[in-house]
Amino acid sequence: MAANEAGGEKPLDPNIHRVDVRTLRVLAHPLRIRLLSALREFGPATASKLGDRLGESSGATSYHLRQLAAHGFVEDDPTLGKGRERWWRAVHMGTAFDRSADFLRDPDPEVRGAIGVVLHEVATTHTQELNTWLGTMHEWPEEWLRGFDVSDFKVRLTPELSLELAEKIHDLVDSYSDRVPEGTEGSAVVRTHLHVFPRPTD
Repeated sequence: MAANEAGGEKPLDPNIHRVDVRTLRVLAHPLRIRLLSALREFGPATASKLGDRLGESSGATSYHLRQLAAHGFVEDDPTLGKGRERWWRAVHMGTAFDRSADFLRDPDPEVRGAIGVVLHEVATTHTQELNTWLGTMHEWPEEWLRGFDVSDFKVRLTPELSLELAEKIHDLVDSYSDRVPEGTEGSAVVRTHLHVFPRPTD
């Protein structure tokens, strides 16, 4: 759901929501993050449908959708609403946190806590998605069992080279984004998680 953006080096995709201190506080709620992710992955839905998908009450999903809408994360989908039924859709398909905004060292403890909530929720989602795949992979065709990958690597880098590595991986994944049209037989949406972080040597 979340990605870092290299500050000022290339223009931000208009389909990506840039998070600042104000919108970070709004996003920093586990259910709001899950609601936004569900709308981005599965498309427009009502509060009730999202509640069923996420195991939450429609009252809770409706409240948090309105909070997300007030800050530009989601909006009404007028093409689907019928009568009093309100459909919601994601405004953007991704979220970027500008690397030049040091949320983790912000003097406001509320901001530091908010970015912690967002990052931990993203990490939890990644773990859940991987565990779901491992638990259901036997249901997929042989071609997909040959095509998946779970790897980790260790390489000594400077902070500058670590940033370069992450940016190159982002660019590589982006280069595949339009190669397979929606509805192509045998295709599926592939989730690719990227974790790049330093570890102590002792």
